[in-house]
Amino acid sequence: MSAMDFLDKLNPGQRKAVTAQDGPVLVVAGPGSGKTRVLTQRIVYLIANQGVRPWQILAVTFTNKAAKEMGERVKAIINEQAIEGMMIGTFHSICARILRRESEHLPLESNFVIFDSDDQQSLVKSIIREMNLNEKLYRASSVHAAISRAKNDLIFPDDYPINTYRDEVVKRVYTEYQKRLIASNAVDFDDILVYTARLLEENPVVRDKYAQRFRHVLVDEFQDTNLAQYALVKHLASHHKNIFCVGDPDQSIYAWRGADYRNIRRFEQDFPDAQTVLLEQNYRSRQNILDVAMGVIDRAQNRRKKRLFSDRGAGEKIFFYEARDDFGEASFVVDTIAQLVASGEFEPKDCAVMYRTNAMSRLIEEAFLQARLPYKLVGAQRFYGRREVKDVIAFLRLVHNPSDEAALGRVINIPPRGIGEKTLTTLHMVARQNNVSAGAILLDLARGAESPHYKSFTGRAAIPLSDFGGLLSNWIAYSKTETVPELFDRILRDVNYKEYIVDDNSEESLDRWENVQELKRLAMEYSTRTMDEFLENVALVADQDTITDSNAPTLLTLHAAKG
Repeated sequence: MSAMDFLDKLNPGQRKAVTAQDGPVLVVAGPGSGKTRVLTQRIVYLIANQGVRPWQILAVTFTNKAAKEMGERVKAIINEQAIEGMMIGTFHSICARILRRESEHLPLESNFVIFDSDDQQSLVKSIIREMNLNEKLYRASSVHAAISRAKNDLIFPDDYPINTYRDEVVKRVYTEYQKRLIASNAVDFDDILVYTARLLEENPVVRDKYAQRFRHVLVDEFQDTNLAQYALVKHLASHHKNIFCVGDPDQSIYAWRGADYRNIRRFEQDFPDAQTVLLEQNYRSRQNILDVAMGVIDRAQNRRKKRLFSDRGAGEKIFFYEARDDFGEASFVVDTIAQLVASGEFEPKDCAVMYRTNAMSRLIEEAFLQARLPYKLVGAQRFYGRREVKDVIAFLRLVHNPSDEAALGRVINIPPRGIGEKTLTTLHMVARQNNVSAGAILLDLARGAESPHYKSFTGRAAIPLSDFGGLLSNWIAYSKTETVPELFDRILRDVNYKEYIVDDNSEESLDRWENVQELKRLAMEYSTRTMDEFLENVALVADQDTITDSNAPTLLTLHAAKG
């Protein structure tokens, strides 16, 4: 099937969007209106019909899954060679690529590491303690959230606005936090976007290089972009002005992490000549569902009204039940599912229970347990959040970048080797006195008594530090010639990691080792690729929920369902 044949299968709104003339285009896509199809077909149309080269196209998504799906759909229509060089990915993955290429303009080396959420919280917590702040008044999570919001709004430490004493404290922590990240040759997730936005803003040569390359910039889920992300796409489209954004402000659910639905309004102000296309035909739901949804959202002010319609018929009426209390609500939900399954018309896995916050799942879970019915809980576990997985990744990060303070703090005493908090504090103090990283001191201590820093520690502390420094030095040497999985195995073997976590052959211990083996399977995919790529993928990959294929109802938040 040719690209042009495929256009015949689009509805009028979709076709109008896909074949829009050059220039800024805003596609307001209602739920279930085929926006992924429109984005995919737009790419195919540009390459097959407009003669645009693949490497001149940038397509930005919010999840790795969406990026992968978009690429596969395009390949299914035109051959793989025809899209070679096209850049499809998440905001973070694309920006990380740009930063590594342009590291000479940054206060970082090109092998910078990406601190995950736990690393960031841990760093903020240590700064709060060192500043002798009241940890109950200034919780690390709260202070870090304020820093993250500032970054999303492109506010740097020096420009952080002070209206209260708390703001002053946050500014001090933010300033030190940023210094520590740079000292560790590290960035957090927000930095990846902020550094890129600032680089494109302040360096016209770099900006023009990418803006001239990308003749067409396409953005998915535009309503979920924050200010930094909007600034990025605006800069990247600044030369050709061919920016194609697909979104729906009615579906914006990520305000809590900086998303700003007003970006759609900014887009219209910044590109007054933009073409706007409405996608109103829904392929997912029946008309009654759409009418109820519109009845709710139409009450919102300052929005562009849409009239969603479906060719799938009216469907069943919505059933509304008002329970006496939350216990009655949970019982009704479980009883209804039990009746649906007992009728033989539905399988348990055909049912889902959605709620606003995770805390609301408790009573529903208890109702399922009391009824002796199984259920699946989405969001309960994260693979990359498990202790043993984070340990191994931290070892690899430390070898890749010995300045990585968070990784060093995590694994320096894993398995236990007699390096306590007091020794660690002394190590950091010696590092600061010598204006180098703690990792650099550790590597020098590998020389034993010949190191000028050896006498800064008691004999009891110096020996394990020297031993670990020796291990780290060897791993760094081996990393020059060994593949990612080979180095992975060497580190685990050298520290006897399996014996450390499988200490009692219990089911829990074996499960932990299985998690390490699962990470090893991922590492095997990087046998011919670099540690940079492996660590970047691990840091950026979307958290995966451990859902089995068991035949059970699914419990999840509305955010999880939308995401």
